[in-house]
Amino acid sequence: MPSLDRSTGPLYRAIADALERDIRAGRVANGTRLPPQRALAETLGVDFTTVTRAYAEAARRGLVEGRVGQGTFVRTGHAPAPVASEPRQAARSTDLRMNAPPLPAGLDLRDKLRQEIGAFAAELDLDLLLRYQQVGGGPGDRQAGAAWLKGRVDVGPEQLLVCAGAQGALLSLLSVLCEPGDVVCCEALTYPGFRSLAAHLRLRLAPVAMDGDGLLPDAFEQACRSHRPRALYCTPTLHNPTTATMPLERRRSLVAIARRHGVPIIEDDAYGALAPQAPPPLAALAPDAVFHVSGLAKPVSPALRIAYLTVPEPRQISRLASAIRATTGMASPLTTALATRWIGDGTAAGIVEAIRRETAARHAIARETLPPGQVAADPAAFHLWLRMPEAWTRGEFVARLRSPDLGIGIVASDSFAVSTPPEAVRIGLGAAEDPRSLRRALQQMADLLSEAPAMSSMIV
Repeated sequence: MPSLDRSTGPLYRAIADALERDIRAGRVANGTRLPPQRALAETLGVDFTTVTRAYAEAARRGLVEGRVGQGTFVRTGHAPAPVASEPRQAARSTDLRMNAPPLPAGLDLRDKLRQEIGAFAAELDLDLLLRYQQVGGGPGDRQAGAAWLKGRVDVGPEQLLVCAGAQGALLSLLSVLCEPGDVVCCEALTYPGFRSLAAHLRLRLAPVAMDGDGLLPDAFEQACRSHRPRALYCTPTLHNPTTATMPLERRRSLVAIARRHGVPIIEDDAYGALAPQAPPPLAALAPDAVFHVSGLAKPVSPALRIAYLTVPEPRQISRLASAIRATTGMASPLTTALATRWIGDGTAAGIVEAIRRETAARHAIARETLPPGQVAADPAAFHLWLRMPEAWTRGEFVARLRSPDLGIGIVASDSFAVSTPPEAVRIGLGAAEDPRSLRRALQQMADLLSEAPAMSSMIV
């Protein structure tokens, strides 16, 4: 029964502070099993989620550790360092530029990783993991990839390669499908990493116009006639940055046009696992015409830089494996083994579900905070697209947020634009450390948008 000081900040922090005081005073010994979260919530008369966040905060400080199927325990033999007070500016700074999955409340992935690495030492052949592995993944890892995709893209392991992240998969694909100087079509707003790859390989990008539902088939048809592209790259589900998900009929139209002009499609399905209600991927509609890339970094964790590349025909595997060997060598054996393990035991699916819940909660904060009518959002995406009101430009808004008194980072549309950038910015909801810091940053954005740009300027 902790003694809580409810006047100094959020209640979940007060619970974590009380636990830390009791551990340091010796009132709670190392190795002690803490009360179940629901029981403590009932005893204290607080919400269950408050206790969940308190335990997560205690784990972040190194005070406790979760043990699967057993509960939460004070970390044995560990003397936690004092919690340093953050400088005023550091406490204000919130970087929302990266489009990273949020850390779900009550789920300590760091502790889970520690447990899994220990399990590797006990259960896996570490000598084997320390050697070079089969390019494109061994049979078990390819089978895990096929299991991960099942229900969205049903393929056998013979049509799948394990790659060093989605960027590695895209690099291999482009190096096989294209030559320097070739044209590749893409959405007018596209993934910055793809733009970088195209520049590196000296490819020319032909932007295809979009609307609120994504890429426009008629515009793609015109681009095929005008440019004779070697490929089309697109993100039909939870598009980055606009969050658009392409409707089924538009997907079918797009596939029909690509077939008619003999243009292979590279489908970046980075967020598909987060959107179970989305239409089938393009690869499910046209398995003979689509190269499908599905990574684990977005729906599970950036720690798992693993992607599964599905090819239209098994005979293409050999050439793509050669490209992987020439560019990235192979995916990390340790990371691949962890991905295979988490897919097989259901951990990956559990993390995806937890990320969905946390993402939905963060969207609720955005709906409560940001001005209506300016935001394009999907509750399954952990980013949103904010269109500038008439008085503001994207550059001025980004610069003002980045100023020392606010210290908020977001991304202007210029990073995504293949042609003229619109007056809009992307906000990474998952990049905030917790919902409280996200709410503070979004409220500061809303306050700024409510002013005329000249009123917020300190230029003299």
